[in-house]
Amino acid sequence: MTTAPRKKSSDAFRTISEVANELGLEQHVLRFWESRFSQIKPMKRGGGRRYYRPEDIQLLKRIHGLLKDEGYTIKGVQKRLQDDPSLSTAPALEKQTPSVVTSILETDNNTKAELKDILGELQEIRAMMP
Repeated sequence: MTTAPRKKSSDAFRTISEVANELGLEQHVLRFWESRFSQIKPMKRGGGRRYYRPEDIQLLKRIHGLLKDEGYTIKGVQKRLQDDPSLSTAPALEKQTPSVVTSILETDNNTKAELKDILGELQEIRAMMP
């Protein structure tokens, strides 16, 4: 019996392959856009693996829409993002305090180990953020 893959939370970080699939693009296009749009700043882990935050994905969707649907050039999109900074920002994700996470860990013993692993990874990611 096989189990279906678990669906990621909408707040979960995505790999470059997941984002490329979601947008219908090749991975090299996303890497190219990173070189052209300073606003795209995925987290990078060991070996240079990219992890895109939900706000990165929203920005990539905006850029993709401007290029594909509205016919902008790369320079045109750069100018739009420069002229209207609200296009390149997303509302900040709410940060949960450690006490909230701790109380969650204490209430569900079945997922405690998994949540501790996730918490550790999130703390590592948070430490890498500016």
